[in-house]
Amino acid sequence: MQWKSLQNMTPGLMNLLAYERSWLKPDIRAGLSVAAVALPVAIAYAELAGVSAIVGLYSCILPMIAYAIFGSSRQLIVGPDAATCAVIAAVVTPLAAGKTELHWQLTIVMTLMMGTWCLIASRFRLGAIADLLSRPILNGLLNGVALTIIVNQISKVFGFPSPSSELIERIVALPENLLNSHWPTVGISLLTLLILFGVRYARPNWPAPLFAVVLTTALTWAANLPRFGIETVSGYTGGGLPMVSWPDFKPGLLRDLVIPALNLAVVSFVSMMLTTRSFAAKNGYEVDADSEFRALGLVNIVSGLSQGFAISGANSRTAVNDANGGKSQLVSVIAALAIALVVLFFSEPLQFIPIPVLGVVLIYASWSLLDMRSIFRLRKRNRSAFNLALFTFLSVLLVGIIPGIGLAVLLGLLQFLQTVFRPTEQLLGVNDGGMIHSIGNDDKIKPVDGVIMYRFNSPLTYFNVAYFKRRVTNLVDSRPSPPRWVVIDAVASFTHADISVLAAINELQRELKLRGISLVLAGRRTELTRWFRLHRSNSNEHELILVPDLYLALKLIQSKELKAEGMRDAEALLKGS
Repeated sequence: MQWKSLQNMTPGLMNLLAYERSWLKPDIRAGLSVAAVALPVAIAYAELAGVSAIVGLYSCILPMIAYAIFGSSRQLIVGPDAATCAVIAAVVTPLAAGKTELHWQLTIVMTLMMGTWCLIASRFRLGAIADLLSRPILNGLLNGVALTIIVNQISKVFGFPSPSSELIERIVALPENLLNSHWPTVGISLLTLLILFGVRYARPNWPAPLFAVVLTTALTWAANLPRFGIETVSGYTGGGLPMVSWPDFKPGLLRDLVIPALNLAVVSFVSMMLTTRSFAAKNGYEVDADSEFRALGLVNIVSGLSQGFAISGANSRTAVNDANGGKSQLVSVIAALAIALVVLFFSEPLQFIPIPVLGVVLIYASWSLLDMRSIFRLRKRNRSAFNLALFTFLSVLLVGIIPGIGLAVLLGLLQFLQTVFRPTEQLLGVNDGGMIHSIGNDDKIKPVDGVIMYRFNSPLTYFNVAYFKRRVTNLVDSRPSPPRWVVIDAVASFTHADISVLAAINELQRELKLRGISLVLAGRRTELTRWFRLHRSNSNEHELILVPDLYLALKLIQSKELKAEGMRDAEALLKGS
């Protein structure tokens, strides 16, 4: 039992224990490639989150090793993520009020809280929450985050001060601010851009951001570019690993992070699961959402304890791993060890990384997230999905990332409730071969004489059962000749034993009986028999006809109609004699 529990807790470790020698060469190649891409991105995302460059590397090393043990995906690489860092900055920056040490403290605490939320969700098996943020919401969110990052980095790329932290004010003031650009900063930004596109054009498989950061850092050190006013990474000057100090931290700040940490956990998990599932499907295996929720919680707690910030599944680095043929979680271990070597022996040069270079790298990385066509493609395919994606995008831009996410989820839930409150419906009929189909899809589908077959495309519950009753009675009243039978497809609508629903069905049955109409529920016969027996106060169960499916309902009706017709013929003969 303990061994099975260990297997469930550490799927990555179990995979490593069954390691095949043939995997080693592609895993080493993939691990070094991932490290080459992760290094500059982690440093840039640290700048985005508002902490020193080396904290971005802290957020890679131990968390990547932890995921290799606790994660179930063989390809997923965890690490700093654009959306995650943007959320952290949006929450922590106002609370820190410009205090660097407090900013780092709050970032760590928010990361630990996020990890805790993930563990709680895993404990209660809430992996289905991955579906809470639908693809339209995620499309709108990622586009909004990408555009927010790009606009926020323009001031760093052009070297002018940005007086406002609000996106709309930044955009409005942009033309005037561009006139106050710092030209040496613009020059290093253009050089970075040339390196990025040059490497991408000449060697598409090489890590362009790594070359850009290394070459511009070397130039900054050799030419002493800070004397021209070019800003470089601050907060670390070498001479040992920095440590955060806690004695002056005020615990009262924790309450301001609880709900944002929960939002961050949901966003990170949904984003991670989209990446995990896509690469798992591509490589022919499955991942468990609850296990991944636990793994995400553990890696974020590890990141917080190692002074890092919140992380998620990194789509671009996972793609690099897969493209280089990575076979197992050993890729994460190799990449983590390579980054650890940089932290231990090459951390001092980090102070020479120019801020505008990181701004260009962030814009370069965020540009791949910016895909407005994915939103407008929904316009023709699904209008409600388009409205939801566009609403999310505009909410993130206008009111901020955290409030925007909340509004988007609220609108998504309202759309869902609208579907449940007023779902689609079909009248059913049969074709010449006796097959049941929806009426209207084909001219050959005809209603059964004297029978209304009705499908209500939503689970029946207390807040839509009145509408259901009204629709059935309206259909009955709208017929030129009253039907003798009403058959309800119970499979789609009877999903749980709601007392209000069962009581409403009793009322509907009585109303139809007064009109000489019999009610038949087709499907879920076993469950419905048990539910009505438990919840009916009287003993009229026999008056409600329950059958296993629609075809048996029609056979039952035909049998009863023939029997009734035979009885009428017999009575007529008796009267005639």
